[in-house]
Amino acid sequence: MTGDHQTAALLLFGAFVAVTLGITTWVSRHRQGSAEEFYAGGRLFSPMENGFAIAGDYMSAASFLGISGLIALVGYDGMLYSVGFLVAWLVVLCLVAELVRNCGRFTLADVVAARMRERPVRIAAGTSSVTVSVLYLVAQMVGAGSLVALLLGGTGEAARAWTVVGVGVLMVIYVSLGGMRATTWIQIVKAVLLLGGTVALTVLVLLRFHGDFNRLLLTAAERSGHGEAFLAPGLAYGGDWTARFDFISLGLALVLGTAGLPHILSRFYTVPTARAARRSVVWAIGLIGGFYLMTIVLGFGAAALIGPDAVRASNASGNTAVPLLALDLGGGADTTGGTVLFAVVAAVAFATILAVVAGITLASSASVAHDLYASLRRRGGKPRSEVAVARVASVGIGLVAIALGLLARDLNVAFLVGLAFAVAASANLPVLLYSLFWRGFTTRGAVWAVYGGLIPAVVLVLLSPVVSGGPASLFPGADFRLFPLQNPGLVSIPLGFLAGWLGTVTSGEAPDEAKHAETEVRSLTGAGAV
Repeated sequence: MTGDHQTAALLLFGAFVAVTLGITTWVSRHRQGSAEEFYAGGRLFSPMENGFAIAGDYMSAASFLGISGLIALVGYDGMLYSVGFLVAWLVVLCLVAELVRNCGRFTLADVVAARMRERPVRIAAGTSSVTVSVLYLVAQMVGAGSLVALLLGGTGEAARAWTVVGVGVLMVIYVSLGGMRATTWIQIVKAVLLLGGTVALTVLVLLRFHGDFNRLLLTAAERSGHGEAFLAPGLAYGGDWTARFDFISLGLALVLGTAGLPHILSRFYTVPTARAARRSVVWAIGLIGGFYLMTIVLGFGAAALIGPDAVRASNASGNTAVPLLALDLGGGADTTGGTVLFAVVAAVAFATILAVVAGITLASSASVAHDLYASLRRRGGKPRSEVAVARVASVGIGLVAIALGLLARDLNVAFLVGLAFAVAASANLPVLLYSLFWRGFTTRGAVWAVYGGLIPAVVLVLLSPVVSGGPASLFPGADFRLFPLQNPGLVSIPLGFLAGWLGTVTSGEAPDEAKHAETEVRSLTGAGAV
C-alpha cells in the first residue's frame, strides 16, 4: 500500500483507539468495585442498546473479513458461514435468552450450578468457557495481523507480530479499567461503524453492476475460473465424502455453537429483565441478519471485481478481500477515493477486532474469577477480591491469545471461529440444555457433559488437518493427523450430549426435584431472578 493509504488508515485507527480509550477512562471514574457493576454493567442497558452491543459482539473479524474472503474464493460454499451464523440466533431466541437471564447471574456456570453441587460444575464450566473464549480471541488476533500486513504492504512478520501484541494490550486495558459498561459502549460504537461501512460498500458494489445482482453473480462465476460451479454447492465441500461430512460438521457447529458462547450469554445479564433480554435478541437478529446478507454481496463483489487469484495473492486465506474491494470501489490504488475508502474499511475492521476482543476477554476473565477462582479459593476471602482476580485474569488471557494468534497467523479467521463454535456447541450447549429442561439431570451428568464434549473437540482438532499434514496446516512440516475432518462438531457435539446422559444415568446421586422445580419456575417466570 502507498504512504497515503498507510497514513489515512493509521489516523483513523488512532481516532477509534482514542475514542474507545476515552470511553474506558470515563467509565473507570464510576464505581467498578462490585461484581454486578464489573460483570454486568449494573444491568442498566435498554433492549435496543444491548441489541446493538450483542450485534457488535457477534459481528467479528471472522464475519467482516473471513466470510467475505471465503465467498470470494469458493463461492456458494462460503455462504454456509453467513447462513449458519444467522440461523443460530433462532436457537438463542427460542431456547436460551430469557431462561438464561432468569436463572443466572454473570456466567454460564451460574445457570447449571443453580440445581447442582457448585464446585465441580463451576470448575468444569469455567474451564470450557475459557477454552472457547481463547479460541475465539485467536481468530480476532489473526484478523488484526492480516489487516495490518495488507496496510503496510506485507513488510514482514514484525509488523504483524507487533499488531497482535498491541491488540492484546488494548483489550486488557478496556476490560481491566472499564468492565462491562465500557465494553458495551465500545461494542455499540463499533456496531454502528461496521453497519455503516458495510451498507456503503454494498451500495457501491450494486451500483457498479447497475443494481443487477444476477449480473454480479455471473461476473463472479466467470472471473473465478470455475464457471457455474462457483455458484453451486460442492466447490469446497463436495469433492469426496470426507468433504461432505466436513460440511455437515461445520453447519452443526455454526447453528448450535452461538447458544454456548460465553461472551454472548453474558450479554443477557446486562439488561434488567428476561423480557428485555428477549427484545435484545430481536434487535440483534435484525441487525445481524442485514449484515450477513450484505457479506454475501461483498464476497461475490470481491470475486467479480478483484478476482479470486488477486485475493489469494494478497492473503492465501482470503482475509483481505474486503479491504481490496474497497480500494477498487473507491477508484483504485492511486486515487483519493480509493485511499479514503480503503482507510475507512481498514479502520472499521480494526474497530471490529478491538470491540470483539474486549467482550470475549471480559467473559473469559469473569469465568476465571467468578467460577474457577471462587470455587478453588479458601473461604472467607474479601468480597471484592473476585473483581481484582478478573482484572489479573484478563492479563493472563491476553498473553495466551497473543501467543496463539502469532502461531495461527496464516489461517482463515472465519475458519478459526468455526472451531470455537464447535467447542462451544460440544461442551457448553449440552450442559445448558440439560440443566434447563431435564428434570433428572445430576452433577455427574453436568461435569461429564462438559468434559465429554470439550476434550474430544480439542483432541480431534489437534489430530485434524488443521494442525498437521497439509500445506495450510499450523505445522505443515509434520504429519500426525488421525482425524480426517477439519471441524470436529459432527463427532464431538453428539459425544457431549451422550456423556451428559451417561453421567446422569450412572450417577448414584438422586436428582434434586425441589431445586429443579425452583429453577423451572424461576426460568419461566423470572420469580427470584437477580
